Amino acid sequence: MPGLSNPRYRGIFPVVPTTFNEDGSLDLSSQKRCLDFMIDSGVDGLCLLANYSEQFLLADDEREILTRTSLEHVAGRVPVIVTTTHTSTRICAERSRRAQDMGAAMVMVMPPYHGATFRFSETQVRAFFQGLSDAIDIPIMIQDAPAAGTPLSPAFLANMAKEIEQVSYFKMETAGAASKLRELIALGGEAIEGPWDGEEAITLLADLEAGATGAMTGGGFADGIRPIIEAHRSGDKDKAFAEYQRWLPLINHENRQAGFLAAKALMKEGGVIACEAPRSPWPPLHPEVRRQLLDIARRLDPLVLRWGN
Repeated sequence: MPGLSNPRYRGIFPVVPTTFNEDGSLDLSSQKRCLDFMIDSGVDGLCLLANYSEQFLLADDEREILTRTSLEHVAGRVPVIVTTTHTSTRICAERSRRAQDMGAAMVMVMPPYHGATFRFSETQVRAFFQGLSDAIDIPIMIQDAPAAGTPLSPAFLANMAKEIEQVSYFKMETAGAASKLRELIALGGEAIEGPWDGEEAITLLADLEAGATGAMTGGGFADGIRPIIEAHRSGDKDKAFAEYQRWLPLINHENRQAGFLAAKALMKEGGVIACEAPRSPWPPLHPEVRRQLLDIARRLDPLVLRWGN
C-alpha cells in the first residue's frame, strides 16, 4: 500500500523548461534534446508545464502539444508529472484526465486562484481537490507556493490527504517550508505519501531533515543535486552537507538571480538547446547575471555544459 513509508515516487524530479525559437514559437526539436539531457543527468522523474516551464506564457493548444510530445518522447524512461493548474474545477479535471490518458504518472496543481485578489475558502479549495480526485486515477501533488496566495495550513492539507483519495503529494515552497513539512508529516502520517521540497532546492537540506522524500528543482544540474539527496537518504549527513555546500552558490544564483532562465542559459551554453530566449513580455536574462551563472557553473563542471558539445 503506497504511503509515507512506501512512496511510489521519490528523489529528484526537476522542472522541464519550455524551449522556444527566437520568434517565440515552440522548438520541439530542442524540447526533445532537453528531455534526453535531463534523463541522462540522473533524474528520478520529470515535471512538465510548471511555472519554471513558463506555463503562464503558453496557449492551451501548446500545452497539449508539449504534453503529448514530451510523454511520447520520454516513452516511460522515467515517470512524468504534468502540471494542470487552473482556477476552474472542470477545466483542471479535464486537463488532468487528458494528461493521465497520455501517460502522466501524477498531476501537480496549485489551489484555485486568479490574479492578486481572487481567492477561495477552505471549503471551496477542498471541493476543488475532491472534484479533481474524482476525475482521475493518478496521484495529485498540491503545490503550496506563494504565487497562489492561498493559505494552506498543515492541518487542512493533512485532512485532505486522509479524506481525498488521490491527494497524496505536497510540494512546499512557502516560507518556513521545513517546519510546515514536519508538521504535515506529524499530522498526516502515512497519508502524506510524498512530502517534497521545491523552490529550486534553496531549502533542500532543511527540508530533507524535516522528512522530505522528493525534490522538484530547476532542470539544469540534477547531477549535482541528486548526490545530496542520496547521501542524506543513506544517513551520510556529512557528505550531504558537503555536497550541498559545494552546489549552493549555483542553486542560490538560480533561485535568487536568474530564475527559470538559468536552466535554459546553461542548456544553450552546453549545446542542449538552440535558443534560451523566454517568450515576450518576459525579459531575457541580463548579460551579467548570465555571465555569473556560467562562471559559477564552470567551477562545478555539471553535465549540462558538456552534454551537447
